[in-house]
Amino acid sequence: MLSLRLARGAHPLVLLRRLLVAAAAAGVGFLLLCTLGYAVAHPKSTGESLVRLMWCAVPLAAVVQFALAVARTDPATRPRDGLDAIGLGPVRLSLLAAASTALSCSFGSGVALLVYLELRGDLGGTPLSGSASGLLDGNAPLPWAATLTLLGLLPVLAAGTCALALRPRAGAARAARAAKQPADAAQDPADVPAAPVVPTPPPAPKPSYTGLPWGITIITVGLAMEAYVARGPAPDPDTLLALPGSDGASPGVIGGWLLASLGLVLAGPGLTHWCGVLLAAGRPGAVRLLAGRILQDAATRIGRPLGVLCAVASASLAAAELYGAAWEADGSRPFGPLTGLGAGLVMSCVTATAITAALDSRQSRTGTTTALNRLGIPHSLLRGAAVLRTGVLLAVLTPLTWAIAELAALPMTR
Repeated sequence: MLSLRLARGAHPLVLLRRLLVAAAAAGVGFLLLCTLGYAVAHPKSTGESLVRLMWCAVPLAAVVQFALAVARTDPATRPRDGLDAIGLGPVRLSLLAAASTALSCSFGSGVALLVYLELRGDLGGTPLSGSASGLLDGNAPLPWAATLTLLGLLPVLAAGTCALALRPRAGAARAARAAKQPADAAQDPADVPAAPVVPTPPPAPKPSYTGLPWGITIITVGLAMEAYVARGPAPDPDTLLALPGSDGASPGVIGGWLLASLGLVLAGPGLTHWCGVLLAAGRPGAVRLLAGRILQDAATRIGRPLGVLCAVASASLAAAELYGAAWEADGSRPFGPLTGLGAGLVMSCVTATAITAALDSRQSRTGTTTALNRLGIPHSLLRGAAVLRTGVLLAVLTPLTWAIAELAALPMTR
């Protein structure tokens, strides 16, 4: 009930983010229902049904990441004195964020079920009823237990991820208690200790560039694995993994591709940090110095979503090259509408996550921006710093993403 009341009084931008989460959840729910319908209509094609289900894991992970980013930036779930006074501390606020996420995802899953049943022709009453009955295997009835289980998978995963990721850390809790001790002692003179209380400093944050060596190492290992497996003898056709746009690929090649993508994700914060260092190097002016310091400060916050976006873009470029090779070979269509829906959903979610992280980083700098405005800093300087940050990130991450995509797709196109 409290989650619904907070949603009613939220800012329109916050409501738009939750609506986008519900729309993304509806897309994932529709893909899962299509997979279930195919499995029910083709009981002997177990391998093909399993491959379809495995390909749904990528959009599912992208939506969970987007839901976590939206829950993290929701102002209603941030600690406040009024909520703390009524017993809603950091732990209960994390549970509240998880409940709001589960509610949004459940709404999207319900919409997906209605649309799927309408397109199959199970509901009737509208001109669209049964318009995609052949594509969605409308001749086979759905088992409701499996349907509800699949639709409940995303809300449970998203809520559990939010509850775990937003739970208060031990170091932050100790710092908060230490900060409250002097204030409480000043209010009650009888409780003042004889010796002054020295608050325990919070633990130093982990530098954002520590993941860069690991990311580079994993990218190198992944690309080397692909090259080594591609040079070896041809694998047994029964051991190939289904890959859209080709006859199949060996598990080693797919594993190397995934390792390269994982390394790009891990290297994202470090790359963002060193982009800021590069901007602030030498004898920078005001715009360069401000842009570099902001990038270094926000590297942890925006680096990981940017790494995920680059990994997905790299995979998309490599898949487009594979699709193009298959398209030019025989003129067939190597992918269908559901593949396009899944790819579009993944790209939309990771892009929205990166934008949400950037907006959250901007919101966290509100105090600094206000102080700069009071000092008379012109708005054009702040806009110039933002444009410079964006340009440097594009200049560094775009060629790197393209190079990894080309190197990852090279063994699979030989």
